[in-house]
Amino acid sequence: MPFNSGRSRFIFFCLAPAVTLFIIFLCIPTFDVFRMSLYKWGGYTDTKTFIGLDNFVKLFQSDKFYQVFQNSILLIVVVTIVTFAFALVFAAILSRSKLKGRDFFRVVFYIPNILSVVVISAIFSAIYDPNNGLLNSIVNLFRNEDVPVLWLGDQKIVIFSLAGAMIWQAVGYYMVMYMASMANIPESLYESADLEGATPIHQFFAITIPLIWTNIRTTLTFFIISTINMSFLFVTAMTSGGPDGATEVFLSYMYKEAYTNSSYGYGMAIGVVVFVFSFALAGILNAVTKREHLEY
Repeated sequence: MPFNSGRSRFIFFCLAPAVTLFIIFLCIPTFDVFRMSLYKWGGYTDTKTFIGLDNFVKLFQSDKFYQVFQNSILLIVVVTIVTFAFALVFAAILSRSKLKGRDFFRVVFYIPNILSVVVISAIFSAIYDPNNGLLNSIVNLFRNEDVPVLWLGDQKIVIFSLAGAMIWQAVGYYMVMYMASMANIPESLYESADLEGATPIHQFFAITIPLIWTNIRTTLTFFIISTINMSFLFVTAMTSGGPDGATEVFLSYMYKEAYTNSSYGYGMAIGVVVFVFSFALAGILNAVTKREHLEY
């Protein structure tokens, strides 16, 4: 193909603004995070001391960091598994069944996704209220004890209470995405499966899941990475990392160290670890979920 200078200039001017913004607002700040992780700096003075990898040594020797790591992994695993299980099941029911008012249920399930995290946190904080909360009112119908359950105050269950709010917020969004994928599956495949005697559950695992696997794989990677970000917002709004650090996660720990404890360099070291962990997790997930592409 002969060189076309006009076409090349057009492509350049189309891409230049996006590339410039990408470099300014992503590449340079990311590089600066890596650079500042090598310094001891309070964040509010001009005094910076180069200490090399000492921040990382301190980080990996900290029991607090391993508690944060455990909390983050637990949230990622629980929220991801439950969210995708509910999203897939609800999408299949609303796509395949003759349920009346399907459009109404689609809207109802999607509403949590358009609400602010602060609003959702306020709703669930009211639900989890130990004295007048809805959840305790229901639980008390089946137990004789007068001591209320401290859903946001008990170290053993608070992380799962937090996960409940995150799941409620995310299910509707992914349900709608899977419904869009399921709508493209030819009805003739299900009709053939019916003639062969396949049950709806068997059809779900043998036809629906394999044919939307590419979408599942993409959204799964996106969701796990976004969970790291969303957990920070929910923790900040609902528990502030308490009780006694039971809900402290990667980004809330980084924020407190960098901006509350005036250990900016140490906070940036946490940010580097989260950055590397996210990319490694995405790479492992892509490798594990890789399947042969099916066409229909």
